[in-house]
Amino acid sequence: MTQISYFDIGANLTHESFDKDFMDVIEKAKLNNIKKICITSTSIEDTKVSLKLSEKDRNFFITTCGIHPHYADTFRESNIEEIKKLSEHPLVKAIGETGLDFNRNFSTKENQILCFNSQIEVAQELNLPLFLHQRDAHKNFMDCFNNIDLKVNAVVHCFTGDKKEFYDYLDKGFWIGFTGWICDPIRAEHMIDLITNMPLEKIMIETDSPYLLPKNLKVKGRRNEPKFIIEVAKKIAKLQNKSLQEVTQIFFDNSQRFFLL
Repeated sequence: MTQISYFDIGANLTHESFDKDFMDVIEKAKLNNIKKICITSTSIEDTKVSLKLSEKDRNFFITTCGIHPHYADTFRESNIEEIKKLSEHPLVKAIGETGLDFNRNFSTKENQILCFNSQIEVAQELNLPLFLHQRDAHKNFMDCFNNIDLKVNAVVHCFTGDKKEFYDYLDKGFWIGFTGWICDPIRAEHMIDLITNMPLEKIMIETDSPYLLPKNLKVKGRRNEPKFIIEVAKKIAKLQNKSLQEVTQIFFDNSQRFFLL
């Protein structure tokens, strides 16, 4: 029987909660069949830290480079050249995390859109995939891709939306990432029918560690870790009436194709 392999496409491993036991967390991930992790970056400085972590195991980690919408108010045109320079590193495999967040509005809507559009252009120029964030901003988010012939892969990570949003993304050619959110029987109730019947060709899985610990787990504390990605795969496999082996292989292969590995 082929060994199950997991690819966590989004883990915030620069978070301070991992400072004291980073290598232990990674060792546990490897023992639980995680073969690849993408460390997501949210700012220029965060990318630099992500790269230092990624270089601890260049065959295991990749990272992203970009500015999260929460920090769009700090965005300057000079950041574009910084992103381009950092993206020359061979472990940078996507631009992001970028997008729009009109739920928290930590940055103005205008600055978020400006910052987002600039990073879409960078991804196109560098031929790197886009790692996307969207919360309570679906229409404006989609409008940012109007009049653009998108040449690169793009994933809407941590999908929590409805069926219309899901198929809007697929129609645009986007990929979609699912997290432990779908293991919450209350918050994910509206997604059950969608997950049960969705095509898997452009689906990937992620933990978004240290956030979104799957609700079905009885563990000490609230910190999520890459080793818990199995819970996301198990939930999708169960709803799709497929084996864990089958869906996991699909997700791993999808992730390899998405990041052009």
